[in-house]
Amino acid sequence: MAFQSTPDPARGRLMLLSAILFISYLCIGISFPIVPLYVSGQLLLGNVWAGLGVGIAFLATILTRGYAGVLSDHRGAKVAVTRGLAFYIVGALTALVAGLLAHMPLSSFLLLLLGRLALGLGESLVAVGVIAWGIGSVGPARSGRVLALVGAAIYGALAVGGPIGLMSFSRFGFAGTMAISAVLPFLGLVAIWRVPGVAPHPGEQRPPFWNVVSRIWLYGAIVCLQGIGFAAIGAFFTLYFLDQGWNYAGLGLTAFGVGFVLVRVFFGHLPDRIGGLPVALGSLAVEAVGQLLIWSATDPVLALAGAFLTGLGCSLIYPSMGREVVRRVEPHLRGTALGGFSAFQDLAYGLTGPFAGLLADRAGYGSVFLAGAIAAMAGLLIAFSLRRIRTVAFN
Repeated sequence: MAFQSTPDPARGRLMLLSAILFISYLCIGISFPIVPLYVSGQLLLGNVWAGLGVGIAFLATILTRGYAGVLSDHRGAKVAVTRGLAFYIVGALTALVAGLLAHMPLSSFLLLLLGRLALGLGESLVAVGVIAWGIGSVGPARSGRVLALVGAAIYGALAVGGPIGLMSFSRFGFAGTMAISAVLPFLGLVAIWRVPGVAPHPGEQRPPFWNVVSRIWLYGAIVCLQGIGFAAIGAFFTLYFLDQGWNYAGLGLTAFGVGFVLVRVFFGHLPDRIGGLPVALGSLAVEAVGQLLIWSATDPVLALAGAFLTGLGCSLIYPSMGREVVRRVEPHLRGTALGGFSAFQDLAYGLTGPFAGLLADRAGYGSVFLAGAIAAMAGLLIAFSLRRIRTVAFN
């Protein structure tokens, strides 16, 4: 007698949420490589302002991760995701108007910043809401798998969005590309309309947000340090290639994303199986090698190989450390803790843009990737220290 496997509704819901996150995050992936080109190439405002244009979205995300986590815990994850998708649309439409005012550089740039702030708030709400929704659907024991799927959706969108953004930018201009971006989160809103949410925890006692962050900040610091390498690729890989006179400038995020997604697909179970810290130790070492390879590259193939290795290394650090965070807080604080935890990654993305722009102006674009390698090695030291402390505690 043949037995048929029973479909798992929770797993199907998780896959749908990951798909919605992928579609909405294409807004960020499309804009990542073209905002620096628009600010420095068309508005003629320089590398520092180009870095600010990229990074300010992540500043907004940092400042609102706590709000996103509390909203997910108190009102429900579906509410957070719905609001976030609406802010995505507002941000894209505001950037569209900025693109129509390219002949007024200051006004255009200020509007662009407003649009990027709205986009950052949208990203905060959608990402935290999807994570809380996913863990609430499948249970905390599979939190590593949830975080792995979420990251695959995010970085897969970045990998696909980069080339789409560059092609659209060359064909339709900045405003036309932002119009395309505004449609994507609307599709996400339609898709989640009938998806059942998970129960919120409105009546539980809640410690202050910073009290929750104090429990998990070292794991957040590791994620922050690994994020510098990715942010360097996102903001300056294209400009680095153009400065060197190399072809294939638009493939940096693609190479990163391919490496990232391959590891998530084939090894996404490792954090749940062997623990977060062992996975993070190996991952950070690979990322450091990738960043050093980009820094020292003498041709585009080596630089793209470095981006690929960086993707391999970055892939499992967020779910590995996120798994440790989920294990350290009560169920009604998961959204809040994951919001604070995610803010550390956003901190890397937000600060890397302007500071790397200053570094690029003074020491060349290659120095940005050397800084990424040093940051990954610092994260490796913290992970090693946490692993050693845990080993001593259990002996």
